[in-house]
Amino acid sequence: CPPPLTCCTVSLRQVPRRHGQPRPSRAVIGPFAPVKIKVSLVPPLVLLPVFLHVAALHFLLGLVILTSLPVVVLWYYYLTHRRKERTLFFLSLGLFSLGYMYYVFLQEVVPRGHVGHSQVVALTGGLVLMLAALSRAKKDPGYLPIPASDEKSSQRGLPNKGVRGSSNGLHGVTPSGAAGGRAVNGETKGYSRVSAEESEGVKKDWCTKCQLVRPARAGHCRLCGRCVRRLDHHCVWINSCVGEQNHQAFILALSFFMLTSVYGITLTLHTVCRGRTPFVALFYCPGAYSDYSSALSFTCVWYCAIVTAGMGYILLIQLLNISYNVTEREARLALRDNTGRRLLGGLVIDTGQYNRGFLCNWGHFLSLGSSPPQRSAEDIV
Repeated sequence: CPPPLTCCTVSLRQVPRRHGQPRPSRAVIGPFAPVKIKVSLVPPLVLLPVFLHVAALHFLLGLVILTSLPVVVLWYYYLTHRRKERTLFFLSLGLFSLGYMYYVFLQEVVPRGHVGHSQVVALTGGLVLMLAALSRAKKDPGYLPIPASDEKSSQRGLPNKGVRGSSNGLHGVTPSGAAGGRAVNGETKGYSRVSAEESEGVKKDWCTKCQLVRPARAGHCRLCGRCVRRLDHHCVWINSCVGEQNHQAFILALSFFMLTSVYGITLTLHTVCRGRTPFVALFYCPGAYSDYSSALSFTCVWYCAIVTAGMGYILLIQLLNISYNVTEREARLALRDNTGRRLLGGLVIDTGQYNRGFLCNWGHFLSLGSSPPQRSAEDIV
């Protein structure tokens, strides 16, 4: 008879392991388990208040810091873009900047008595509406459904055998006979062109990454790893794609941000620089550094002005693209293939493929996401 089983405590060092096998680690289960925090979330929370407080000490320090901040942010953007990495740095910077500017406004500007309660309520309401639109923009941008074969293989941990071709058994053969594997301007080109005629007669693309047939104007995002309907671009400020389902919310969030930011800047300048118009006070405010509270408020105004200028440029490009019914992705591809026209000094690229006039283009944009897309048999391979 086998000996009776007994319970004993065995140390991890006593567990035999094979050659090359990593030693098992201790797992902490319960309320004291370590919480995994993204490192990219931390720098904005620590560095932004420090930089702004140092910049408020002297005019020259403010000039150097406020000039260097955009350069550092752009450098980090291009660094992560080249490495094809997703990061929460920009989302953390944007949200914390909103919260910190609002905190400085309540602590340094409102107590001076020149801002009424109705103005504070209006500013708070704009901030809440902007956050609500941003929350909607963070949701599903219009991801195409992943084929069931890919879901099963990913759940079982098995490699996807359909990467070489379609799931109908034609391995290594594409519907059009031409394949590519390039990545240009953030768009993965690892798919082959097909000419599948739908009921509407639109041309579709086969994506070897997602193993599905993409409808017209859809694209594959290399950062999200998914195909998105009417893909516009991958926005680092929301850490998500902008597509068919969230493009309206994205424009709404930008619009609310512009209105709220300009209103907050105007209220602060009217309080710190009395008797001057906001535009003049932004460049000439003699009493801005008379005390530290005014200096900090004036420094935050300039920080908001720099951020607002950048977001205003993004909003302008978006509005022009909507007016010509072209997406950022289509504009980049048109520049690469020399199939588009530069208009308005190069601010917009007109491909002419979907442009149906100003009113029709805006009507098409406002109707995006109104009806759920129909899933045909070709969408699931």
